[in-house]
Order: sequence, then C-alpha cells, then structure tokens
Amino acid sequence: MKNKQWILWLVAAVVVVALVVVARGRIHFDWGIFLQQLKLADWRDIGIGVALIWLGYAIRSVRWALFLKPVRRVSPFSLVGTQVIGFTGVALLGRPADFVRPYLVAKRVRVTLSSQIAVYVVERMFDAGAMALIFSLALITAPHDASLPHPEVLRKIAFSGLAGTAALAALAVMVRIGGRAVAAGAEKAFGMLSHKLGKSVASKIHAFRDGLDMLASLKDVALAFFYSLFMWAAITGAYLMTTRAFVDSPPLAGMTLARCMVLMAASMLVSAVQLPVIGWFTQIAAVAATMQSFFAVRWEPALGSAAMLLAVTFLSVIPLGLIWSRIEHVSLRKVSEESEHAGEEAMAVAEAAPEQVT
Repeated sequence: MKNKQWILWLVAAVVVVALVVVARGRIHFDWGIFLQQLKLADWRDIGIGVALIWLGYAIRSVRWALFLKPVRRVSPFSLVGTQVIGFTGVALLGRPADFVRPYLVAKRVRVTLSSQIAVYVVERMFDAGAMALIFSLALITAPHDASLPHPEVLRKIAFSGLAGTAALAALAVMVRIGGRAVAAGAEKAFGMLSHKLGKSVASKIHAFRDGLDMLASLKDVALAFFYSLFMWAAITGAYLMTTRAFVDSPPLAGMTLARCMVLMAASMLVSAVQLPVIGWFTQIAAVAATMQSFFAVRWEPALGSAAMLLAVTFLSVIPLGLIWSRIEHVSLRKVSEESEHAGEEAMAVAEAAPEQVT
C-alpha cells in the first residue's frame, strides 16, 4: 500500500510540474489582478459557504446515528467529532484516511468495525443517489442557458442520472430482500473476469446489505434519504455562494445553479483520488480550467474562485478537526494508519467469507 501511495505521489508531482511548464508558456496570468479579485470578493458569502459545509458534517452525524439506532442509540452530537476528525484526516492525508470515520465510530460506541464499514458503504450510496438527483433536477429544470457546455448532452446526462438513481433504488430493494442471492450472482458474473474481482464485488454487496439492514423501517430509509438531500443541498449552496462571492467577475457573480453543477462535477471527479497536498493543486487547476473553458472566466478570478472553493468545501474543516482531535487526544496520522490497516483486514475477511459478514 505504501509503495502504491509513493507511485501515485510521483505521478501526481510529474503531472503538476508538466502543467506548470505548459501553463507558463500559454497562459498570461497577472498576479496583481488575482490579488485584487480576492480583495474585492464578498467574504460574507464565503463565510456562509463555510457555515453550510460545517452544517453538512452535523447532518452526517444525524444520519450516522440513524444507521446505528438498531444496535446503539447514541446522540448525534456525540458523533460530530468522528465526522470532523475523519474529514480532516482525508483533507490532510488523502483518501487512505477514508476509514478513519467508521474506525472512530466503532471505537466510540463499541461496535465492530465491519458493521461501520457497512454503514460507510451505504452512506456513500445515499450520497451518490442524492447528488445524482440534485444534479439531474437542476439541469432538467434550468431555463435554456447558452453558456452551458453542450446543453443537450448535459440534459441527456441529467436524464441518465435520474435513471441511475432509480436503478440504485431498485438495487437497494433487491439487496435488502435477497442480498445473498444478489451477491452470489454478482460474484459468479464478475468472477468470469477475475476471481478476486468477483470476491471483492460480493463482499461489497454484503456490506451494503448489512448497512441497509440497520435501517429498520421504510421511515428510516426515507429519513436517511431526506438527510442526504438536505446535506447535498447545503454543499451545493456552499459552491454557489463561494463562486458568487467573486463579484468583480460577471460570469462568477451571475453563477446559475445549472452551471454550478458542472463545476461540482469537475471538482468531485478530481477529488475521487485525493492525494495529500498535491491533490489540492490538481483540484484547483481542474476547476479553474472548467471555469475558463466553459464559462469564459478570466484565469485570475477562475484561479481565485477555484482556490476558495477548495478552501471552503474541503479545507475549512482542518482547523476545527485539529482542535477537536487535540481535545479528544487523537493522533490523526496514527489513527489513519490504524484505521487503514484494520479496514484492509476487515475487507480481506469479508472477501474470504462474505456470507459471514455481519
């Protein structure tokens, strides 16, 4: 795992250096205008964006407490620290720290790590469904916007997103009713390509089933999806407020919800494989390039807005997380290594005997 991380670091560093070399020769950039854009930005809107992101962590805690209800009744407030510290770990240490949240929850409420990894898997599925629904509805209901890149293609993608959300819901029902049969079928189908792949897919389906089993009723499912929609609406609002804060750039000050969805999609695609520190710059570059290419935003405000979006939506948790981890005597690096190792062991056990995962 460590070797793979170093390889990713090296590749990312080479890519960043190459981008800088190419950009220096092709892009005229005025640092004075860049600093002026930051100075003229409406910092009240940026502050609202940070508040909305922090609200999202609170909603995640409420949702996780809902998943825990069948085995432990806990106060959502008691889980806020696990969410904040977990996302601080991801911001500083990259995606390998993803298991910090389920690891900390498992230790705090004294349940098995495998059960919390199951919650993590289901959480991601609810996130995907809620985000796809918001993205699709925003693009479908938006009035004709000539500044959108390939609007007809985007509308087709939006309808596909609705279909994908419906398919995800149908899959959830199938897994909830007959998870073992679905896992066995998937293992057989994917096993034709690779035995290891088949085992991995089956273990994830079992984890998904175990997470769904924690939702005791249809009311809990509806609540979980409502919390997911509420949270992603807050995150979308943070993106919108932060871009509109750059009042000296007309394309940004007049940012529409539909165009904001395109920026969010670009940001999330890049952040899917988040490396420590280097990943920050690749994400800024990708979002700034999207603004410049699709919406004709000048490079100076585009770079300023992209950097501020990263700071608001991804990095603003760091000060809060460092303070919280200090209060709870949690070493981020240590807990990240422990959670990664424990998570790999749990997944290995699940792949070896997925039918025994509980």
